[in-house]
Amino acid sequence: MSAFLARNTETLLDIAADVIQLLKSSNATVGVAESLTAGGVMVALTSVPGASAAFLGGVVSYATPLKQTLLGVDATLIANEGVIHEEVASQMAEGARRITTHDDAPPTTWGVGTTGVAGPDKQDGKAVGTVYIGIASPTGSKAFGPFNFPGTRERIREATVMEALARLREELIKARQA
Repeated sequence: MSAFLARNTETLLDIAADVIQLLKSSNATVGVAESLTAGGVMVALTSVPGASAAFLGGVVSYATPLKQTLLGVDATLIANEGVIHEEVASQMAEGARRITTHDDAPPTTWGVGTTGVAGPDKQDGKAVGTVYIGIASPTGSKAFGPFNFPGTRERIREATVMEALARLREELIKARQA
């Protein structure tokens, strides 16, 4: 039997519930660092009853300096590439693990980072809808993207939240099978 319920049509809450179930069943935790999604990933995770057993917290680092000071994203990387970049997403995810780890518990197991352009204008030379998602674990971090989500600002943000949680779910399943 699979670790999550197979569905024909998934909602954001379905994916978030799968993520929380997978985290809880492996005694794992997650922290989040969001930019363009402005807390949407955290809202989705905490909409699941019992999320507090696995979701530790996060930060909305909308401003570039916060990505550097709170999350430890490399300033030279940002100066050279801007904040809409795969390595920025990866470093945000690593920062999410770090900032949600506290003295009384083991290190946060997983981190998620989101960065992109929701619009209305392009940023750092990147088109509206360009998104990167970072996922960090104890074995390393990786970035997914660039995604090119179409639609309105809200639609791009919704698509990013759903994609971030779907990618985290895939990584949790892979880790379980390893």
